[in-house]
Amino acid sequence: MEELKIPQHVAIILDGNGRWAKAKGMPRNYGHVQGAKTVEVICEEAYRMGIQYLTVYAFSTENWNRPPKEVEALMKLLRDYMKTCLKTAEKNRMCVRIIGDKSGLDEDIRSRIEELEEATKNNDGLHFQIALNYGGRDELCRCMRLLGERIIAGDLKPGEISEELINATLDTHGLPEPDLLIRTCGEQRISNFLLWQLAYTEFYFSPVAWPDFSKEELVKAIEAYNKRDRRYGLIKED
Repeated sequence: MEELKIPQHVAIILDGNGRWAKAKGMPRNYGHVQGAKTVEVICEEAYRMGIQYLTVYAFSTENWNRPPKEVEALMKLLRDYMKTCLKTAEKNRMCVRIIGDKSGLDEDIRSRIEELEEATKNNDGLHFQIALNYGGRDELCRCMRLLGERIIAGDLKPGEISEELINATLDTHGLPEPDLLIRTCGEQRISNFLLWQLAYTEFYFSPVAWPDFSKEELVKAIEAYNKRDRRYGLIKED
């Protein structure tokens, strides 16, 4: 069997936690708890396979519209996960970064994010990005506001705005664009995730709900990726 070419950067939309729990007669939060455990497993397996960057869509700007009790439970889970993630990062040399509008999160969560990012910034293992209070349109709006402020201040001219400058102003600045996007639980849409960054990304839609996603399912996604004829514009990837 020909050796798999491993994508450098994989992005995942973690879908199906609630439906998975409902199918088992359990509350939706049970699915979110199990989904958080799956994140830990996939981080470790991804790095073992040679993936260098992993970005997961954990909480979107639209998720605030969910029932208040579910949002409250998700925030509690997030607080607990920050502690777990710090321990995992220490063990696996993982570099963790949070993308999204952090100003919309509670102060204690922002403090834990700052602690996590500071403690792991020099780690040389998997680069793990968590999208929290993130929306692709919101990210682009925030980017445009920052560039607009620079224009008003006089240190930027409109004609100097380029793709490179926009890339450098986005939440994902300094990261390579995703090679592969995986969405679980059978849905086939990107749901406002990394709208700018996914311009040349390959998509893979798994029927498996996120709590049941495993190393084997990740391998299936990468096998499908290997069958794609990767092209940037009209230029084929070597």
